[in-house]
Amino acid sequence: MQAVIFTGIQASGKSSFYKERFFNTHIRINLDMLHTRKREDILLHACLRAKQPFVVDNTNPTIEARAKYIEAARLERFEIVGFFFDSRPAEATARSEGRAGKARVPAHVIEITYRKLQPPTYDEGFDRLYVVRVDGEGGFSVEVMLDNLDQSSHR
Repeated sequence: MQAVIFTGIQASGKSSFYKERFFNTHIRINLDMLHTRKREDILLHACLRAKQPFVVDNTNPTIEARAKYIEAARLERFEIVGFFFDSRPAEATARSEGRAGKARVPAHVIEITYRKLQPPTYDEGFDRLYVVRVDGEGGFSVEVMLDNLDQSSHR
């Protein structure tokens, strides 16, 4: 039983990474699709009760935003795995500009999320942490986070 929690600004590759790595094995919990926190909570608790692996595919920029998922998953004895999508606002904005309609995120919104961004740490309760970067060739590089990142190192 695995709870995967993504952290990263908009257009940093989170949903593409989910589709590539977790689509066939984990339920996707995504506020963009569910539209309300109530629906998100219903799906989260259904996954927990059913012992169904899931991925929280939201920005989750702060420790507080991640805490509710970590606490709930820990109570149900899930392994808690975090992926930090290390991306700069300019890179994310360029990717976002290639999107259409509601999928396009304005640059100022990306910047606001970036300013709030706190990289995840083992102290929060993660069993494993990884850093993910878009590799420039349509894929991802993934590195194990051995120690907590310096809070300023992603800037």
